Amino acid sequence: MTKRVVVTGASSGIGEATARLFASHGWEVVGVARRADRLAALADGTGIRTIVADLTDEADVARVRDELAAIGPVHALVNNAGGAFGMASVEHGDPADWRAMFEVNVLAVKNLIAALLPALRDGARDAGHADILTVTSIAAHLAYEGGAGYNAAKAGAHMLMAVLRLELAGEPIRVIEVAPGMVKTDEFSLVRFGGDRAKADAVYDNVDAPLVADDIAQAIVHAIELPGHVNLDLVTIKPVAQAAPHKVIRSPLTPQG
Repeated sequence: MTKRVVVTGASSGIGEATARLFASHGWEVVGVARRADRLAALADGTGIRTIVADLTDEADVARVRDELAAIGPVHALVNNAGGAFGMASVEHGDPADWRAMFEVNVLAVKNLIAALLPALRDGARDAGHADILTVTSIAAHLAYEGGAGYNAAKAGAHMLMAVLRLELAGEPIRVIEVAPGMVKTDEFSLVRFGGDRAKADAVYDNVDAPLVADDIAQAIVHAIELPGHVNLDLVTIKPVAQAAPHKVIRSPLTPQG
């Protein structure tokens, strides 16, 4: 039986890597993102079905729901779309940045889960279980200066998943959270710093092997492909060079003593 997975934020970074990896494992993949050109490139040669949508727009969420309902059950949903905007203090943070982070990291996730639960329940009937996986961040669990808006938004997504796990208890639907630390992608830090390439690149300066998108994709696909009775409630992933958000080693890692 071919299973169907929906991956959001599929136009770049972790989402794109995850969509491609699922496709290589034989899944029917539906990639959702805002940028039509990037989705077209993803679909080219992979067989991945795409839907152009802004998941902060409730009308777009309803359209995604309807398009998926027309093609059959959904066996897994990967909520990867998200983002950070700015690193200002609580005192000086722009409320518009905070609002945007809550919209994309919390409300969009809530709305899409609610919209797709009927299709996921059909997937569970079809395959014996279904999966809802949300990519949060270590920022959901560990505070750091300049991160308050992102910390708060990702903590909101973490609690959303924790409550959902309780609410769906008794149904064969796994609720999984993957919380990455430092992941070097083309866009995350660039977006956070408003397009300032020098600041974005400095995040990863001299870090011995930061994570890359494929590392997180491997963890996501592994969690979902485990036997249906095995639930990885929370997977935290950091590069060895990152002990905590505020403690990153910027030199080669070498044995001591």
